[in-house]
Amino acid sequence: MTRKWLAIAVLVLLAGLTLNLASCAHDQELTSIQVQPSVETIGTSIIPVAADAGQQVQLRALGTYIHPPVTKDITNEVTWASNDTQMFTLSTSTPGLLTATGNACGATLVSATVTTNSSEGGISNSGAIVTGYMTAEVTCFTGTGGGSGNPVLLVQFANGNAGSVTSSPFGLGTCDSPGPCSTQNFLSGTVVTLTATPSGSSTTATWVSCPSVNGNACSVDMTGDAIVIVEFN
Repeated sequence: MTRKWLAIAVLVLLAGLTLNLASCAHDQELTSIQVQPSVETIGTSIIPVAADAGQQVQLRALGTYIHPPVTKDITNEVTWASNDTQMFTLSTSTPGLLTATGNACGATLVSATVTTNSSEGGISNSGAIVTGYMTAEVTCFTGTGGGSGNPVLLVQFANGNAGSVTSSPFGLGTCDSPGPCSTQNFLSGTVVTLTATPSGSSTTATWVSCPSVNGNACSVDMTGDAIVIVEFN
């Protein structure tokens, strides 16, 4: 009889332990969020801020949980937000995809937030907010790169198709798609002729933005900073 009661007691004890372990396994609580990368900087001081428009960075949100301790990728589960939408916006279709607007420079905070109503085990914690942050920066344009003080010529490519741009007089250097390319090698007032040459699978070159176009050539009077855009197809 004693053995029988001992066996029952052991079974009850094991059942209790199993129940407690199961409860702990499901009672998982989010305690913090880490956004990667923690800092991202785009642009340079010799490229106008408007030229940074469209540059993108994919962010990730890593959630730290307890009961039991574990780290999970929760990029698709958080609410993303930018403190300055004139500088950066976040995609509504691709969670965590950060895009520069080209409208402003400086630094802004980007947040990843989860508002929880209960733990994964069902324990109520209504209104609990867990947020992680990263800093996104756009370098402000100063017009100086090599210290020459000359105006900046910026060449952008409308797509990633193969092609290159050369200059006359020489000064642009190697400028291949996808770019962009910038230079301060031309004195103020210099008329620069840029020639676009398709390569690889590309067969045509079209100047999307240029003061004066003649076939594959674009002429720019460098009386000030200038931005030109070419497309290869």
